[in-house]
Amino acid sequence: MEEKKNYRGMLPLGSVVQLAGTEPYVMICGRIVCAQSDDRIYDYVGCLYPEGMGKSDELIFFDRDAIEELYFIGYQDEYELTYRTEILDQLGELKVEDGELVEV
Repeated sequence: MEEKKNYRGMLPLGSVVQLAGTEPYVMICGRIVCAQSDDRIYDYVGCLYPEGMGKSDELIFFDRDAIEELYFIGYQDEYELTYRTEILDQLGELKVEDGELVEV
């Protein structure tokens, strides 16, 4: 059995992945998000690829450990790299409060 890849670092927006147990590809369109329907914090939110974003109830919320295969890494420039190192990598523990993400 092939060992599953571990995507520890945050992938940039526009990255295209396949999730475990699914057939369609998913394009990442958000990071560190919560769904309106629950108070759970997810690593990513995505939409079907190549269809793109449709209705908000078609968004797919998932964590990095659900990624089975990485097909494309989204655009990365100095702004993305700065955002990842100065914001995402420095996040402490988060919780959802009144529908908003807040640091604990």
